[in-house]
Amino acid sequence: MLSIRDIPHRKYLLILAILFIVEFIVLAIKPHDRADWALENVLVIPFVLLMILSYKHLLFSRVSYTLIFLFLILHEIGSHYTYSKVPYDNWFISLTGTSLNEIMDWERNNFDRIVHFLYGLLLAYPIREFYFRVADADGFWGYFLPLDLTLSTSALFELIEWGAAEFYGGNLGAAYLGTQGDIWDAQKDMALAGLGALIAMLITLAINLYLQKDFAKEWSKSLEIKHLQPLGEDELARMLDDTEQ
Repeated sequence: MLSIRDIPHRKYLLILAILFIVEFIVLAIKPHDRADWALENVLVIPFVLLMILSYKHLLFSRVSYTLIFLFLILHEIGSHYTYSKVPYDNWFISLTGTSLNEIMDWERNNFDRIVHFLYGLLLAYPIREFYFRVADADGFWGYFLPLDLTLSTSALFELIEWGAAEFYGGNLGAAYLGTQGDIWDAQKDMALAGLGALIAMLITLAINLYLQKDFAKEWSKSLEIKHLQPLGEDELARMLDDTEQ
């Protein structure tokens, strides 16, 4: 029986890239709001190109590529319909005969909230893999830094949304911002992204606790002080002394 490990990494990336490009083209046809669709994809296109072009230098695991792919698939659905108008509840009713909004007691379209949560849940592990392999962030930092970057990029995106809404204004600004009248929308989005990343890191932590024999040693070593001498003005003085010698 064919498993995911039987597919070479580069071939697997190529398959996912083709599937995403097909979805991207299909959902680019007659989106609900062309201008909003374009704004939503301003960052997506360079990110996808970067992932494809960088595979020779940094080839991620199939798990990471799959998680990134799933997030991008959902984002393209949101950009096609405009996040606040994605008919997910109608789809759920068609499949189950009941309303997801009624089950969850939601009064608004929460597709954007779901995707913000999944931003953390799906992308925290690929971020961890990047930190671990590039920055050698193991132990405690291999779990904390993905959570930190998820929260910081989520906050940065909220600032970008705010700036775009102020710049474009009108219906386009409102559609891109997608607050739906909730004054705490940005804070809730960031909180959900952070919660998703926290869950992903706790799952990763549990797996490593169970399987990694040197877990405690790695964790402890990561918290050791690597450079005993203070930095700041002390390091500046040392650097000046080195240049004078």
